[in-house]
Parts: sequence; structure tokens; C-alpha cells
Amino acid sequence: MNPSEKMPEEILRRIYGVHFSSQSEEALQKRLRTQQLVQQLNLSFPEEYEKREKIFQNLFGHFGKDAHLEPPFHCDCGENIFIGDKTFLNFNVTILDSAEVRIGNNCWIAPNVQIYAATHPTDYLERRKICLAKPITIGNDVWIGGGSIILPGVQIGDGAVIGAGSVVTHDIPAFCIAFGNPCKVHRYLKSEEDRTKDAESLSS
Repeated sequence: MNPSEKMPEEILRRIYGVHFSSQSEEALQKRLRTQQLVQQLNLSFPEEYEKREKIFQNLFGHFGKDAHLEPPFHCDCGENIFIGDKTFLNFNVTILDSAEVRIGNNCWIAPNVQIYAATHPTDYLERRKICLAKPITIGNDVWIGGGSIILPGVQIGDGAVIGAGSVVTHDIPAFCIAFGNPCKVHRYLKSEEDRTKDAESLSS
């Protein structure tokens, strides 16, 4: 089925079942279109780079200049994902983008990274009725190590390095190395501004 074609609502409801019963037909049509585009991407061949580029532009809210994504890839909505220039996403990245997920310029996202803007109430009765979401922001020049999990509402500052296998539950400041479960800052790095100051002091 072409992603531009509409699926009858009755079939949509059968596809998504009780877990999406509260969503409008429009929301389900968008979800189906996203899954169709993701499937096309994941079945594409490396030499079909023009096809992939077209999918990126149709799938995401923004896909930056010279950005690169290695399939397979998975997401919920696609339109809530904004990827900066020269950012690289490696194999098996999953983004649950019920809220906006913004990834800056020159970022490195390693294999098997999971970015979850979606969440649920802890109360089981509430959990039956609604889903929740909190936006995630990843700054410029961030490196997220393989297998890391970024949880809802997190902000990661520019130049930060997140060690492999980390579970990021809270905000991480700029220019630091952080890792662990839960992810914690272990040391700070020099920013570009600090490096410039050091160079100027050495030359004076």
C-alpha cells in the first residue's frame, strides 16, 4: 500500500487494537503512514541512497544537511523528530516520538540507542486510559554510546558524552562525560570557548 493512500477506519482499528482505541482516525492514519515509510526504509538497499533521502524528508520533521541514518530504524510518528546537520544515527536506533525529539548538529548516535519520549502513568487505572509524553532535547556535538536509553523529558547539553549502556533519567549538562544506570556525570570536558581561551593564553 502506498503511504499516501488512506486505510479504511475499520481496518485501522483492527490493526492497532485496544491499545490505540482512544486515538482519532487521523492519528491512526499518521501512525500507519509512518510505519509504511519506516518499512520502506528498512527494506531499502545501501545503493538506493536517493530513495532513502526522500524517505527521510517525508518521515521526519527535519532531517539536516549531510545527516546520515543507518537502517534498521524504528519510530512512532516521525514528524516529531528533528535531526540536525551532519548528525549520524547508527543501526537499530529506536525513537518513540509521541512528543518532540530534537537532536542537534554533529551528533553521534551509536547502535541500539533507544530514545523514549513516550511514557505512562504509574497508577494502573490511569494507565488504562491515557499515554503521556515529554519532549527530549539532545544538543550539538553529543555522542551517545551504544545501547544507551534516554528517558522522557531529558535534556543533554552540547558536547556531552554518554557512555555505552547508560540509562539517562535526568538532564545531563554540557561538556561532560556521563555514564551508568542511572547516568551520572563523572568528569567535565573543555568547551570550544575554553579551548580558545587556552590557545590565546599560550600564544600571549
